[in-house]
Amino acid sequence: MTGTLLTGARVFTGTRTIDADILIRGDKVDAVLPPGSAAPAGAATRRLAADMLLAPGFIDTQVNGGGGVLFNDTPTPEAALAIAAAHRRFGTTALLPTFITDAVEGMRAAALAAAEASIVKGGGVIGVHLEGPFLTPERRGVHNLAHVRMATETDLDFLEGLPARFGGDARVLLSLAPDRVEPAAVSRLVKAGLIIAGGHSAATYAQTMAALDAGMSGFTHLFNAMPPLANREPGIAGAALSARDAICGIIVDGVHVHPAMLSLALAAKGPGGLMLVTDAMPPTGTDVTSFPLYGQTIHRHDGRLVTDDGTLAGADIDMAQAVRNAIALMGVDVEEALRMAALYPARFLRLDDRLGRIQGGYRADLVLLDKDLHVAGTWVAGQWRDARD
Repeated sequence: MTGTLLTGARVFTGTRTIDADILIRGDKVDAVLPPGSAAPAGAATRRLAADMLLAPGFIDTQVNGGGGVLFNDTPTPEAALAIAAAHRRFGTTALLPTFITDAVEGMRAAALAAAEASIVKGGGVIGVHLEGPFLTPERRGVHNLAHVRMATETDLDFLEGLPARFGGDARVLLSLAPDRVEPAAVSRLVKAGLIIAGGHSAATYAQTMAALDAGMSGFTHLFNAMPPLANREPGIAGAALSARDAICGIIVDGVHVHPAMLSLALAAKGPGGLMLVTDAMPPTGTDVTSFPLYGQTIHRHDGRLVTDDGTLAGADIDMAQAVRNAIALMGVDVEEALRMAALYPARFLRLDDRLGRIQGGYRADLVLLDKDLHVAGTWVAGQWRDARD
């Protein structure tokens, strides 16, 4: 069998940084070998610069758009794959295209489109994130109020059937408000195979803990679209910080969450409790300065995406920048920032037995970083692409 031996760069395995060579065969890492190993018969050797770092490819669970494409506008397999291709330039080798609150027909089309895209080998789509529509109206953010609603029995039936459409390597993530969906419904969806995250919610601490007891396992963009912490009612944010087994997505762009709150979250959750998300929109990978959403114009300036009235509408950031920001704004070391971008999202998605590490038998999703943690290129399912392409 042919393969490729990657040699010369240091390797962050997802656990530690070592000197090693990586043998890729097909779409998987075949072995992590001592440095200077001879290429097996039939395998090519690719020499990498000594100041480069090989790391597990980034996994982003919240991606609304990229490359000029918004998943809500074009909920098709082609759009999902185009978004994944745009984010690959920034080290993201696997993502969940995210469909935010909209008409039920669009939500269903998006879910089925992502299912189709997820079977494309090397496409980078590993499921879908449905962010809404079962949200607290006053905490909807930029989500369209006209489509914010309670879940119906028809909704629950449709959602229950989704995981089977995706197969074993893809995931369905649903963000919902624990004050709008009963624990029994949360339990029902979790048993069907969905991953449930709390967000866009004014839930009390007790309501949120009830949802966690029912199987909810994470939180969507911690601190955003939820009430601030209060001493007598910690609310959903307080529950997120105190729930040790729940993983919180967090936007580290210097806009959505103040650095002091980032440090607070890190201190409360500890290693493994926070994962980086971008909440990216169509401008990622482009130089456009505005785009339409729900019939209004979203403006891009000073690292923000905002409506005319200043409401944040997603984030203007990519995962490589989020990694660098985590180091600069949160004070984590390089290894922990890389775990927040790969291993912890894989763990949240229950894919850490095949993604998030550089290890024999794992999918060959790798990112090659320069000394400043800018992306030189990626391997997705063993296939190389230069970041400049």
